[in-house]
Amino acid sequence: MLAPLVLASASPRRRELLAELGVDFIVDASTAPEIPFPGEPPAAFARRAAQDKAIEVANRHAGRFVLGADTVVALGTTIFGKPSDRADARRMLQALSGRTHVVMTGVALVDPAGAIETFVVESSVEFRAIHPSEIETYLDSDEPFDKAGAYAVQGLAGQFVVAVRGSRSNVIGLPMEATMELLIRRGLAPR
Repeated sequence: MLAPLVLASASPRRRELLAELGVDFIVDASTAPEIPFPGEPPAAFARRAAQDKAIEVANRHAGRFVLGADTVVALGTTIFGKPSDRADARRMLQALSGRTHVVMTGVALVDPAGAIETFVVESSVEFRAIHPSEIETYLDSDEPFDKAGAYAVQGLAGQFVVAVRGSRSNVIGLPMEATMELLIRRGLAPR
């Protein structure tokens, strides 16, 4: 029997978080672009990107539920996606150093009839001041290069974090509490 849910993400972190919820799912990574429109607010971008991913994968899985998600890091209205290279990652970490930023994850669920439900969860993350040599050491780890904002709170960058306000799993890439509530409501997760 086919799993009732398809996760439209290549993220190993999302896969691990969803598995922790006890949900039966398969993975089919989306190839939808993750590029904000000019002037698009961060929360709107996160919601749209998650929806685009879910719809793209749903087109390959007729009659199945498809879950898409996209996480963005925002400092004010500036969106930090995945860094393009070392210099870009350095720029992001320097900008976040000693400041509080917002991490937003958009989540979209496409049901078998094609109806879409979306939401965005926001968490704030406070970084301590990071010394330039610490940034270079972190960049040497290769950890920042496939992460929004060039860091993984659950990884080596956890040492830069003073506080997380809101859902920590949201900062990792999937807000477990809100996602679980959605999946329970749709009969895709155990109570």
